Amino acid sequence: MKAVSNSIPKIDGMAIATGKPVYTDDLAMDHALIIKILRSPHAFARIKSIDVREAQHMEGVECVLTYQDVPKVRFTTAGQSYPEPSPCDRLILDEYVRFVGDGVAIIAARDEKTAIAAMKVIKVEYEVLNPVLDFEQAVDHDSLIHPEKDLHVNFDIGLDQEKNIAATCRMGAGDVEEELAQSDLVLERTYFIQAQAHCMMETYRAFSYLDQQGRLVVVSSTQVPFHAKRMLARALELPKNRVRVVKPRIGGGFGGKQTSVVDVYPAIVTIKTGKPCKIVYERQETFSSSNSRQAMRIKVKIGAMASGIIRAIDLEALADTGAYGEHAPTVFKLVGLKTLPLYNQAKGVRYRGTAVYTNKMPGGAFRGYGAPQGTFAVESAVNELAQELGMDAALLREMNLIQEGETNPILDGPEEEKPITLTSCTLDRCVEQGKKLIGWEAKSPFRRINGHKVRGLGMAVTMQGSGIAGVDMASALIKLNEDGYYTLMIGSTDMGTGSDTILAQMAAEVLETTVDKIVVHGVDTDISPYDPGSYASSTTYVTGNAVIRAAEKLKEQIRKKGAHFLDVSADQVEFDGMKVKTLDDDKSISLDDLVLELMNGRDKDQLFATGSFGGKTSPPPFIAGFAEVEVDVETGKVDLIEFVAVIDCGTVINPNLARVQAEGGLVQGIGLALFEDVKYSEGGKLQTDSFMQYKIPCRKDVGKITVEFAPSFESSGPFGAKSIGEVVVNTAAPAIAHAVFNATGVFVRDLPITPEKVFFGMKQNSLS
Repeated sequence: MKAVSNSIPKIDGMAIATGKPVYTDDLAMDHALIIKILRSPHAFARIKSIDVREAQHMEGVECVLTYQDVPKVRFTTAGQSYPEPSPCDRLILDEYVRFVGDGVAIIAARDEKTAIAAMKVIKVEYEVLNPVLDFEQAVDHDSLIHPEKDLHVNFDIGLDQEKNIAATCRMGAGDVEEELAQSDLVLERTYFIQAQAHCMMETYRAFSYLDQQGRLVVVSSTQVPFHAKRMLARALELPKNRVRVVKPRIGGGFGGKQTSVVDVYPAIVTIKTGKPCKIVYERQETFSSSNSRQAMRIKVKIGAMASGIIRAIDLEALADTGAYGEHAPTVFKLVGLKTLPLYNQAKGVRYRGTAVYTNKMPGGAFRGYGAPQGTFAVESAVNELAQELGMDAALLREMNLIQEGETNPILDGPEEEKPITLTSCTLDRCVEQGKKLIGWEAKSPFRRINGHKVRGLGMAVTMQGSGIAGVDMASALIKLNEDGYYTLMIGSTDMGTGSDTILAQMAAEVLETTVDKIVVHGVDTDISPYDPGSYASSTTYVTGNAVIRAAEKLKEQIRKKGAHFLDVSADQVEFDGMKVKTLDDDKSISLDDLVLELMNGRDKDQLFATGSFGGKTSPPPFIAGFAEVEVDVETGKVDLIEFVAVIDCGTVINPNLARVQAEGGLVQGIGLALFEDVKYSEGGKLQTDSFMQYKIPCRKDVGKITVEFAPSFESSGPFGAKSIGEVVVNTAAPAIAHAVFNATGVFVRDLPITPEKVFFGMKQNSLS
């Protein structure tokens, strides 16, 4: 292949690196009104009265909106395909505020200084209510977080409003109790995974205006332009054709921008005033008033034989979805969906539990989407099982892991209870290669460095998916231009990952041209073909397949037109990217001459083609992750020496970009394991709302990172590819926890793994 599997630089890399105006705020008009949000100081309260008269009369203030001024239609900000599974439990502004930082009033002014000044003179009287801050106490709590009568769900997700339950999940196969009863060893453990902040470089932002036809245009840093359009139309009670969403380049999202956090605020002010408006979240607002990874408690019960064969896995989970249920049912479902199929020897598997409302910032989509939480619990339990059985953890996995050609009742397919067959998997090679790279045989499980430092090795495996089987679909459009170049129009979102580049590579490969002849255009919901957006690890697989279909159709059109101009039948010619020629090479017409004929000659015709794809399966990528840590036994401080990840993402479309994706995901996982901790005060105020309080890993914290690939060929994927974006975040936490255990004998089951937990764990072990 000429374009695919080559490390072509990102097509937008130079513009970004040289500071060209490519992002949302770069493009906003200078005279746009500045939007600020007055936010609740209380975790749970009802607004008894609100006086905005003084603010409204300040010079430079254009308008102030309260819950009395906005539509009363409940909606969800979750960017998901219709009908959204997330509960419609929000208003633009509500009489109730449900977390510290929830919106109370929208202020629009000519400049930021005036908007902030106006915000300070708004008088609000609250009836303060008893908040629900401990998610383990949420069910049947005295306080009902959503007492409203008009909360809406599109279908049954197990919501029980009266119990503060946002969603319920149950899945499984086989007789779990019987398999546990027949097991030689049953291991039971409980794990806690904390919330995690997204920390993307570009905070949430959007601007809006009315076009010459009076239509609402919202330019947004969003992962889901088409879903944002639908959400805006519902929330603002506008016909869908009166809303247009445009997405420029976005500076990171990690799932956070799969939720339409800010779009509605400038939009409603533009509707009210007819003027352009802009909102840019400060970093503090991004931390405290957007969304985060959902904290979870997961109980794991594993039954195994003395030989190491796993007979049963039983998971019971409780998730904290916060004040609103964006993504609550789907994130929660993936805990089981992306962990239980891994251990295919198990004849009984079960996953159940609830996602509950609390008075904290909402949970939402975050890279991995429930899989990191599930992977930490299941992989940690498997590592503890290996310890109990006296077995090597890698050998235990090699005995139980799913193999290519096998099926599993939990494997993601288009229809429930109709599992698919795994058509690509090199997880066994990932484990084997990872062991060699980390030095597993020579260094496992631990070695003493000096009098107070010891090193340990740990490992974990994981899987994810490639899009949402049977739900999402993507389209692409390619046209042959008058200059012989191509325009590729897509609706997916490049979040800085380079997805526009790899889609261009795929188009170039089919059309037998070079990437520099492909102009990628996206996303404008008026112009771009429909795409649900970039989430669920879908872009490479779902949008990529759509691009290939469109390119193949266009190539066929070029071939037929060439045959027409050569006065031969279509089956007598071929197109090599440069010219259409007869099979005997007797006649030919160059692509340049062909477009001249099409645009100016005797048979005028614009050539373009569309392609759509909606997967019937979601082929999983896999990773084996290995960690080496060094622990100071006098302080409990953990240093990550090396992390090795060997990845099966099918065909690697662009090795350099895939490696960068992997390294970034691993660092996020390392942050989840060792540093990142979303903390609230007793009153429910977020305490970690700046980078001074919220620690993410820097380069010196992550040691050596080694990424290698163990490619497979996924027959349903574009050129054999699967996803890579999310799976890379999953293994770091369980592998590091395992390595710390091997170094110290302390298994930390509640993240993050802080020096205090390791130190006091060692103290406890020495006393017991």
